[in-house]
Amino acid sequence: MDRFNHAIVLGTGMMGPGIAVSLALGGLEAVIVSRTFDRACAALDKAQRHLDELEKHGLIEPGASDAALERLSATADMDAACAVTDLIVESIPENLEMKQALFEHLGRIAEPETVLATNTSGLSVTAIASRCKRPERVMTMHFWNPPHVMPLVELVKGEKTSRPLMEEVRAMLNRCGKTAVIVEKDRRGQLGNRLQMALWREAVHIVEEGIATAEEVYLAAKTGFGLRLPVLGIFEHADAVGLDMVADIMDYVGEDLYREAKAPPLLRRTIGEGRLGVKSGAGFYDWSKKSFDEVRERRDGFLYEFLAARRRRDPE
Repeated sequence: MDRFNHAIVLGTGMMGPGIAVSLALGGLEAVIVSRTFDRACAALDKAQRHLDELEKHGLIEPGASDAALERLSATADMDAACAVTDLIVESIPENLEMKQALFEHLGRIAEPETVLATNTSGLSVTAIASRCKRPERVMTMHFWNPPHVMPLVELVKGEKTSRPLMEEVRAMLNRCGKTAVIVEKDRRGQLGNRLQMALWREAVHIVEEGIATAEEVYLAAKTGFGLRLPVLGIFEHADAVGLDMVADIMDYVGEDLYREAKAPPLLRRTIGEGRLGVKSGAGFYDWSKKSFDEVRERRDGFLYEFLAARRRRDPE
């Protein structure tokens, strides 16, 4: 019998329903847990919409939506749900104290063999597991947003996490259609966010220096190096260019790159002016004239189209 047959997803916010959908599509019985039954049921409804979207856009086989939905359920009784399960995935707000208290509690009520995973995007899994009596069973399982669509899941090893266990979890996620990568050291930002942070920092610096506008930076990334990233890896590209040339370019261009450890001054000034982005109506863009709902639809539409094309080309 498969090591993983049953999972609990704690949290019904942005990530929880999509995580549950991903696990259910991989054949696991997945229970969504919230503090109230109404919220848990609302998350289940959202999970059904996710499944409908995936089937509509050709990302899952016809009928797979109904089969996965039969493996999904909801409850508000966390302790009863977590008492007998193979995997618990926590997706609550990014608050270290809250997560530490939760994992301390899970370590007491879950079975000894249960895997305890946090969906944190940046907090230390070692710190999260510090009060849990079974830290060797605790790891980061960071799904990228939207979790039912994006293939990447980052598995981060804490100081005491069992490395063989991580391989078992990776194999399970691969069966769920995910691309699971193992991050061997518990560091701030994990893997993908560190790469994204380097791009953010330099992009803000370019705008601050007056080298280009935010829109020109976007176009350069979208129609330049960003277009080839899905088919040409970072180190493949470096090898193709020649590592001697890459080193020379780094030495030459590096003099002008942003090298401070803190956020660029432009970002702090923009925040100080009350321009926080979409939530305040303005940031680098004026969101009174630009709809983020349209941006989200554009993002999701592209992801569906791209992933469906990849699936048709490589069904396995």
